[in-house]
Amino acid sequence: MPPSDFANAHIDQVLEKLTTDEAILLTAGVGFWHSHDVERLGVPAIKVSDGPNGIRGNHFFMGTPAKCLPSSTALGSTWDTKLIGEVGLKLLAEEAKLRAASIILAPTCNIQRNPLGGRSFESFSEDPFLSGIIAAAYVNGVQSGGIGTTIKHFVANDKENDRNAYDSIVSERALREIYLMPFMLAEKYAQPWAYMTAYNRLNGLHCSENSFLLTKILRDEWKFNGMIMSDWFGVYSVDHALKAGLDLEMPGLNKWRTLDLVNRSIQARKVTVRTIKQRARKVLELVQKCAKGAPEVLDGDGLERTVDTPESTDLLRKVAAESIVLLRNEGSLLPLTAPELKKVAVVGPNAKAFVLSGGGSAALKPSFFVSPYEGIVKAMKEAGSDVEVTYSEGARAVKTMPSLDYDMFTTTGERGWIASWHTHLSDESMTLVEEPIEERLVDETRIFISTSAPKGITRRWTMKLRGQLKPREQDCLFEFGLTVAGRAKLYVDGKLVIDNWTRQVRGEDFFGLASIEEKGTYPLKAGHKHDILVEFCNVRAPADGDEDEAVMDSNPGVRLGGSVVEDSDELLENAVQLAKEADVVIAVVGLNADWETEGYDRTTLALPGRTDELVSKVVAANPKTVVVTQSGSSILMPWADDVPAIVHSWYLGNATGDAIADVLFGKHNPSGKLSLTFPKREEDVPSFGHFHSEDGKVRYAEDLYVGYKHYQHRNLPPLFAFGHGLSYTTFSLSDLKLSQPVVADGDFNLTITLSVSNTGAVKGSEVVQVYVSMPTTSDLSHPPLQLKDFAKVRDLAPGSSEQVHVKLDKYAVSYWSELYDTWAVEKGVYGVKIGTSSDRLSLSASFEVPVGFEWRGL
Repeated sequence: MPPSDFANAHIDQVLEKLTTDEAILLTAGVGFWHSHDVERLGVPAIKVSDGPNGIRGNHFFMGTPAKCLPSSTALGSTWDTKLIGEVGLKLLAEEAKLRAASIILAPTCNIQRNPLGGRSFESFSEDPFLSGIIAAAYVNGVQSGGIGTTIKHFVANDKENDRNAYDSIVSERALREIYLMPFMLAEKYAQPWAYMTAYNRLNGLHCSENSFLLTKILRDEWKFNGMIMSDWFGVYSVDHALKAGLDLEMPGLNKWRTLDLVNRSIQARKVTVRTIKQRARKVLELVQKCAKGAPEVLDGDGLERTVDTPESTDLLRKVAAESIVLLRNEGSLLPLTAPELKKVAVVGPNAKAFVLSGGGSAALKPSFFVSPYEGIVKAMKEAGSDVEVTYSEGARAVKTMPSLDYDMFTTTGERGWIASWHTHLSDESMTLVEEPIEERLVDETRIFISTSAPKGITRRWTMKLRGQLKPREQDCLFEFGLTVAGRAKLYVDGKLVIDNWTRQVRGEDFFGLASIEEKGTYPLKAGHKHDILVEFCNVRAPADGDEDEAVMDSNPGVRLGGSVVEDSDELLENAVQLAKEADVVIAVVGLNADWETEGYDRTTLALPGRTDELVSKVVAANPKTVVVTQSGSSILMPWADDVPAIVHSWYLGNATGDAIADVLFGKHNPSGKLSLTFPKREEDVPSFGHFHSEDGKVRYAEDLYVGYKHYQHRNLPPLFAFGHGLSYTTFSLSDLKLSQPVVADGDFNLTITLSVSNTGAVKGSEVVQVYVSMPTTSDLSHPPLQLKDFAKVRDLAPGSSEQVHVKLDKYAVSYWSELYDTWAVEKGVYGVKIGTSSDRLSLSASFEVPVGFEWRGL
């Protein structure tokens, strides 16, 4: 019987036939990515895979090459639900099928409470309405392709440091209006098949064992009928999580829900068989949805595949270009006209770097990648230009030494190095067996092995990596960096260069389990192939204050990076000299997956190293300087007023360079709008001073005033406002009309009509943003303005106009009443302001709600 036949199963009958042990097994995963099967009853296992900006597949180590989409902050900046739905259906759902996965672990729709959050790039916006509407479009797109989504992280997981333990202290009103709202909107408009609980506590209880969240709100109020799973290793109890409503513990390693522990809990009457079967039911129902949605996945061979088509590549490039935000364009420096240029200087540490995504669960191995430099050069060639392009890194901006993925070769000339895996004499022995159990080519130098060690390996094992470094053109001093979750040594030409084996300093990489990067230098000879050997063991070394030599059984990893030692002054001067000689300078700067990643938070909003100095000196040398910034969240730009053109590109995935070039040279007219505020200084961020964990508590003291609401409330001008984004054309809004408000059957309806005109010279797209202010008749505080709807007008021709209709419902006029524990709508006069960003609101009106009312649910 094919696994997809479970689509026709009678769940009640299957549940009746389950033994207690089988029911227990269904409530926890198997391995890292699968649910449990029950072969006796025809229940297949289903596979899940990480999102949110692509589908990685089973392996962090030597994963299947995949399509990497723009970061979620970039997707949010499209303000385009139609496009996000298309991406969900045509890219994400199809990629999941290629990875043999029935469920994707996405979207993330936590709030951008503070741009320092390590996973900020994974969430759509600082605004709950924009977050929820984009999340709903994402979910609808993916699930229309028969693949399930797992919306996450439920809830208030807005930082990384201490994430398994900190307690998010949030007022009930802020919880409802800000942090739960994106999930609520996604549930109302899209019904995700699954929810994932957050690691942290919420007001005293871990989210995975919080019945207020999982039962009272999600199931009872919102009527969610799907499955609730934990984040990976985000379960901290047996009976508490089961009784609170957590259906599935993930993964199946080091789990709480073993047959022994759960049966003992049943015997102690801490949990009942009935509760176990309630949890198992939801797992069975999800499996059945998967069997109905994409039966070919369950009936397939389980192999992961890579397929790039012209259509998918074009869509990747389109969504990347649509995400880009033109922040500044003084004197209409952009778009550049390639045939008119004779010499272009491309400078900056990100110009040639491999920057496509933030780090952690979102990271994947791209099937192709176009760097900004490559995209710029290609665009000018396609334009028929014979322009000279010069390049300088200008400044180093890496947190760890650059990857050597494209610098390592085998003795036979293949890109990569040879990994040989060695068992030890026993599980507890540190003595390896010299004869390897397996050898394979590895084309990565950041090797997160996770659970991908060979079968039959001992609990303690060794991996040796041998290769040759790509020859240098000149003699040089080369600096290596070695980071390890375990222990390792680096040998060059047989000489020990780095010892990260004997004693370590604990670091943050590899989900907080690694050492800090240890560095060492070695002189390289021009044209010479130097032999490289890294010897790695999955047992970490002692460290000061932590003598524990624990075995890394689920998260071992090693990373070798390196680069030529350069004088920072000379690097900077080289870039300045090239700038002086060029017609125009394109400076590509920003962050990367080392700075923004799962597992730890950023410590500053400033760009790394001497990046700011580089930009300032380059623009002083050549006023025709365009700065392209790359980051998943806000950064500081102390030079912003001096630079005529600034393009924020986020992390754009595979098509990074092509999309950036499309905007720079006018092939695509930018229409992206910031999904979060860029502050002038870190002290202006709403949660400044209370973002960190203090004795395990994170106090959400800014309450309702998150993002732009704080800046407006305090009358603080940001560097670039929420919703800001320029175009190569101009638009005007006019003819605002509001229908008569209708209050009936516990709902509210009002239609807003206006006209959008393209008053410029080129075709372009614009986003109409609708903000509502609440009545001032009560003693309640409200943010001055709140985004309550938006509409994107696409490809409007010069001189033409389009009428836009926007509908407001009860969500636009409601607040959470802590006094009465309900959603409430006040009688009174509401304000409406409409414009093209939160600080450019050219139209205003008001309407009156004649009678107040309360409501619950969705």
